[in-house]
Amino acid sequence: MNTYPKLHNAAWPGVVGKGSPGAEPVIELDTMLDLTARAEVDGVRFDGVDLFLFAPHVDIDSSDDDLKRLSDRVRSRNLVIGSVVAPVWPPTGGGSAMGSDAERKQFVEQVRKGCRIARRLRELGVRPYGIVRIDSACSPSDWLHDPEGNQKRVADTFRRACDVAADHGERLAAEGEVCWGGMHSWKRMVQLLEMVHRPETLGFQADMAHTLLYTLGTNAPEDRILPESWDWSDPARLDDALRTLTAALRPWTIDFHVAQNDATVKGSGSHDKTGRHCLPDDPNGKLQIAHHAGFWLRDESGNLTKRLRHICWDGCMFPNDVMMKPQTWNSILRTMIAVRNAHGWTS
Repeated sequence: MNTYPKLHNAAWPGVVGKGSPGAEPVIELDTMLDLTARAEVDGVRFDGVDLFLFAPHVDIDSSDDDLKRLSDRVRSRNLVIGSVVAPVWPPTGGGSAMGSDAERKQFVEQVRKGCRIARRLRELGVRPYGIVRIDSACSPSDWLHDPEGNQKRVADTFRRACDVAADHGERLAAEGEVCWGGMHSWKRMVQLLEMVHRPETLGFQADMAHTLLYTLGTNAPEDRILPESWDWSDPARLDDALRTLTAALRPWTIDFHVAQNDATVKGSGSHDKTGRHCLPDDPNGKLQIAHHAGFWLRDESGNLTKRLRHICWDGCMFPNDVMMKPQTWNSILRTMIAVRNAHGWTS
């Protein structure tokens, strides 16, 4: 049985899309930790959690005492913390990475606060690995008003964020998601990473649900890999598309989300047309999860990259009634184990 990469669950599905008027209530962090810790398949459990640094889960302005209490809560459940998400979006205190000077300054400030928390959790011994996640915090439609100029501004903001991360001994990962301007296409994502040109500090976060949409050209039809009339009848063609995608982005990948997608989109506002995460056994899911995870975790020759010390399940925007069922997390854990058995290692 492989012991690496370590298996994590994301806590932010308890917060994202929750708590606003007309939405489902937030699921408290302690509940998400309990659901994660209690999942078990053949004696195997989750090793840790990845966190969103936003109240009510983790306040971005948490004191050292707050973070010590958080560490104790996580450790008491035999879990560790891995990657954390900096709240860089305007509704959460940040600002557009291509916006005004004030907005871009606020973006970098939120990254600074996120890196400070990440470093402190490392110092407390509860966070042995992981990155700080960011995105451009702007929409593709706004970005399209001046594609080249806006891409330069996003790259400049990311470079400033890299300076902050490096000062804290942290690495940043830009999440490849079609709802973020300048990151909404796999070709633009590679362009942005190359423009920032800080590979020691800025990498890519691949999420299987989101990156599938890159192959379909969602929000960037000019960069689609699969044909417009694609009907999912040829699995070899899908594999070829994912080989093209991962060959371009795998060298940049420093964080990885296991997920399922039915090739549709959902969301509104700042998360317009984002990937629809599905349960691993969803009959409409288009991915063979363990098989397709290998496109990210192995190189073109089929050799393990061993670059990632942990992988995380992302069930973003699952309904609360689904998340409150223990069988949901056992099913997810079983899928994560299958990925590790197929593409993991022991030391």
